[in-house]
Amino acid sequence: MFPLHYGCLLVGFAGQFAAAGSPLHLRDEDDGQKSSYQGKKGSGQRHGGQQGPSTMDMEKLQLQHYLYFILAAIVALMFVYRITLLAVRYIRTITCMNNEKQAYFAIPSDTWQFLRRHLLYAPLGRTRHSREFQVSSAVNVGTMPTRFQTLFLACYIGLNAAFCVVSIHWRSGSTVYLAELRNRTGVLAVVNMVPLFLLAARNNPLISWLNFDFDSFNLIHRWLGRIVVLESLVHTLAYMIAKGNRDGWSVAGRALVHGPFMIGGLIGTCAFVLLLLHSPSLIRHAFYETFLQLHIAFATASLVGLWLHLKDLPHFRYLTCVLIIWSLERFIRMARLVYRNLGRSSTEATVELLPGDAMRVKLSIARPWTSRPGQHLFVYMPSIQWWSLHPFSVAWSQQEDDLSAEKGLAMNRQDIMQMQKTTMSLVIRRRTGFTDKLFQKVQSSPTGVISLRACVEGPYGELRASYFRDAETSVLIRWLLGGVNSFHSYGTVLLFAGGIGITHQVPYVRDLVLGFANHTVAARKVVLVWVIQSPGEHHCPRLCDDVACLTECEEHLEWIRPYMTTILGLPRRREVLRILLFVTRPRSTAEIHSPSETVQMFPGRPNIETIVRQESENQVGAMGVSVCGTGSLSDDVRHAVRLRDDKSVEFVEHSFSW
Repeated sequence: MFPLHYGCLLVGFAGQFAAAGSPLHLRDEDDGQKSSYQGKKGSGQRHGGQQGPSTMDMEKLQLQHYLYFILAAIVALMFVYRITLLAVRYIRTITCMNNEKQAYFAIPSDTWQFLRRHLLYAPLGRTRHSREFQVSSAVNVGTMPTRFQTLFLACYIGLNAAFCVVSIHWRSGSTVYLAELRNRTGVLAVVNMVPLFLLAARNNPLISWLNFDFDSFNLIHRWLGRIVVLESLVHTLAYMIAKGNRDGWSVAGRALVHGPFMIGGLIGTCAFVLLLLHSPSLIRHAFYETFLQLHIAFATASLVGLWLHLKDLPHFRYLTCVLIIWSLERFIRMARLVYRNLGRSSTEATVELLPGDAMRVKLSIARPWTSRPGQHLFVYMPSIQWWSLHPFSVAWSQQEDDLSAEKGLAMNRQDIMQMQKTTMSLVIRRRTGFTDKLFQKVQSSPTGVISLRACVEGPYGELRASYFRDAETSVLIRWLLGGVNSFHSYGTVLLFAGGIGITHQVPYVRDLVLGFANHTVAARKVVLVWVIQSPGEHHCPRLCDDVACLTECEEHLEWIRPYMTTILGLPRRREVLRILLFVTRPRSTAEIHSPSETVQMFPGRPNIETIVRQESENQVGAMGVSVCGTGSLSDDVRHAVRLRDDKSVEFVEHSFSW
């Protein structure tokens, strides 16, 4: 789908041109005085001896209006399209709740299918998108964007380049055009910082409202950062070259440290360059925790430098917006952290060692918290690592009676919630840094279980229904504003998981099976495909239609044993749910048994294209395909979905990259 936030950023460029296209305010760094450069040709006189706007200024202002109206029209169309798409999905859910065939919604739109296959879902190359370019097992140099992302970024960069050079007096001598270029790039760099900081925010409202993944915002954030750094360097070099040509390079060098204005600009530029140098994927993935702390420090230094540099200029208002965004986001995060973890008791974490270098973390939250599929939270354990929080998908959540609460007569839903305690479970695979330290601490325990003080921040990933008092209004608003894709409107749902990615898909399975039994979703077929590498050390001597038995055979299945046992016990589960488990590196194919038709095990890698084709040929209604796993698995699923032109098949990739 066409993301609305792309249009929002284009509107920001209209504002950029408004700033960049207005009469240029130059500042002489030697005497600190402001002047206004006006073109000689076509200029008039205003009272007080000041010159009026030149023909060139009027042309820039007129071009600004044209761009504003064009971009505003594009944004309006995107907004209408977005609301229409969400309304169609909402209507499809309501219509299909009691419709067993849903044949009308299985018919695809030829135009829409073409755009999905060749633009929206298509990688820049042939099939590679999420699979990283690996340098080693722990280090990679990034991934490839989709064609639509590439097209947007190319337009974004092109607009910035055009705004930097359009209407510059290139034939008026180096002193004039370098001054204009200096001011133009300086203004654009500051203006670009507004969306730069907004898209970096963990509490960015566009993520929930526009139902768009964090990875896309993070991609745009990185490229915005590169644009800001480049424009800042051009801004500084344009000044240095003009100053060096006029007064000599030694004078130009001394001028950089002359007064707060120039020192602030130098600090800002140096901080931007350091942000660029330490942010490549190779460094970011190899030393992420160090990278994060340095990133915050350099970003703070850039804000301090720009405060000194811009405090007497009209463009200080853009920096004010940046500071408001940054401060408000930090305040919201701190408020969430305090609210979630300080109640009648504090948040406690029970960490249990699991096979396969994994841990199950059970969080007893201090305050009630209703979790929804697809949400994630940030965990802070000061005894393990005191300076950072780490994101994890919520594998399971439930409400338990709070034995410490004072019992009384519950008069409303709020009273009932206060008498319960929320527990959330995470399954964490051992990696490096925080997860390795936590694993070693649990491993050193004689029982393989430890309890720790913890804090959680969240939830992230969806606009919560509790923001709206009326139940019907909350459902409608949640659909219109986006949020996590719940798959309620799809008659057929195909969920792929690779390894630890199963923790993201399990909540969707429970939600859809419960919705099917309660006639609140369109889903009539739910297929879970889980790909794991190798079995455990135990051997299963018998067959049974129960994942609890299978978990005695497979160490990876132990990760989700209690959750799948609950799901397999839900009413009408056999009518809607099938589980396909693929073991890619079995010790022996003789150990791979299928307990029943609804729970099947296979040796080797799955043929993704065959699975998608078979389910599509027999799909009920519209089909939603989701994947959470390795980059290669995601690319295979994406490619298989792109090949399905004959049915209405939509693709959702769940990933969390930095």
